[in-house]
Amino acid sequence: MISVYRPKMLVLMTLEDKNNIPRHKAGIFFRTATILLFVGGMVCSCAKPNKLVEIKGEAQGTFYSIKYLSEEANPPLNKFYFDNLFASIDSSLSIYKPYSLVNKFNDGDSILTNDPWFIQMVLQSDKVYHESNGAFDPSVVHLVNAWGFGPDSKSYGADVPIDSLLRISGWDKVDFEILSDGRMLIKKKVKGIKIEFNAIAQGYASDIIAERLEQSNIKDYLIDAGGELRASGFNQNGEIWKIGIDKPVALQYSREIVAVIPLENASVATSGSYRKYYEVDGVKYSHAISPKTGRPVDHSLLSVTVITDSCSLADAYATAIMIMGLDEGKEFLIDHPEIDAYLVYSDPSGELQSYTTQGIKEALKEL
Repeated sequence: MISVYRPKMLVLMTLEDKNNIPRHKAGIFFRTATILLFVGGMVCSCAKPNKLVEIKGEAQGTFYSIKYLSEEANPPLNKFYFDNLFASIDSSLSIYKPYSLVNKFNDGDSILTNDPWFIQMVLQSDKVYHESNGAFDPSVVHLVNAWGFGPDSKSYGADVPIDSLLRISGWDKVDFEILSDGRMLIKKKVKGIKIEFNAIAQGYASDIIAERLEQSNIKDYLIDAGGELRASGFNQNGEIWKIGIDKPVALQYSREIVAVIPLENASVATSGSYRKYYEVDGVKYSHAISPKTGRPVDHSLLSVTVITDSCSLADAYATAIMIMGLDEGKEFLIDHPEIDAYLVYSDPSGELQSYTTQGIKEALKEL
């Protein structure tokens, strides 16, 4: 492992961006621990005379931010280009778009498709589902809605019909195959089951954007799609991109940084239980739903930051480890040394503690 790591995280912003967040947008940051981009960094010996292009917009129910260096005065990869790209991704993967391919599957029994994005999401989801022993599961749609966190929330509260919903949940109840012509046939083994890629698709969007930038010979960039980050090269000052990881506390309008890490040619995603939750009669219900129990997780792990080459996989692994909890999550990381992570948890006395994998111990600096 290299000492300057290449992470990506769920929410990324410049310090200037942080100071200019509209108050009504604060809810955007519930999904995971936030990442802040710092101006300082590790300096490259080469000069960087290129123009910094900054593009911001809204997509996939949240925001996106793209920064890259370009020699062109009017680069073709502009806001119009990326808005259209996100719209295209949504037409394939968004559960919030009635016409999307994923909703076409949810509304029927099977689909036959050559859509490369949908196919990749099925394949990558299947990979992480099996690697995580089912902790990552794209088929918990009914459970997420029942606990009040999905687009079709039912708000059952403590009376969620868990047993009946578990019968129409489970990735093992979905079957798929790649045909000889490259198309995918995906079908339901159990009628009524639904899938969604919310815990992986935003990371995948960052991967898609990075691919488009690379195809245009753009090597220095920082991408944030709904908080899922991917970075390459250096910023406009010739410095390695640098991020801060949010302290996992339930603050809507202010943030405190718990750690900082340089980010070079890698991806980072964070999953957490400390912002998106509700409380009833003194009991907190997290948005992180266990596919095995059908209930919100209730353990000491507060946030999981995963660093990998692929942003979609970082996104999915962070979700899986958040579901597992601290002990099982540590065991998973030991069994998968190719994955680096930073875990923040609460000890029995309520104090914050952390666990860092070996590959990023030198690069990550706790504050």
